[in-house]
Amino acid sequence: MITENGIIPIPDHYTCIIDLLCRAGRLEEARNFINKMPCHPDVVGWATLLSSCRVHGDMEIGRWAADPLIELEPQNPANYVLLSSLYAAKGKWNEVAQLRRGMRDKRVKKITGIKAKCMFSLLMTSQSPFLGQIYAELENFNCKMIEEGYIPDMSSVLHDVEESKIKKA
Repeated sequence: MITENGIIPIPDHYTCIIDLLCRAGRLEEARNFINKMPCHPDVVGWATLLSSCRVHGDMEIGRWAADPLIELEPQNPANYVLLSSLYAAKGKWNEVAQLRRGMRDKRVKKITGIKAKCMFSLLMTSQSPFLGQIYAELENFNCKMIEEGYIPDMSSVLHDVEESKIKKA
């Protein structure tokens, strides 16, 4: 970048490269890139790598990315959930339990889907004159997604949930 374009890269440029490599499934190349960077990745860079490791099932690089991510944001439950999902997808239930104990010890709590849905519902109180239209549009959007061939990725559902509930959510 510097020699060809005269641009001095900033941390966001490095994060973009990490993201591109991860989207392409080139996780080992992303790790090598990170190791050669003149600065450490930010939270977004580490989270991108960890998320891609979950998608591609790479436990080794996922653990490697999780450590600095959790060190940077020890109270962010999303970081633990990503790592937990990686462990669960690989059937590493002892690691899942250990991670959850660690979250409990650190008093890190995740907002469950139901709680998030309740929070959304509270925001959408009957005070809005457009409430009916909003819900109708959300339902319309859901139907369009299904018509276009949307099929939920069931591999990330790590609990025994009825299929109809998953599709509706």
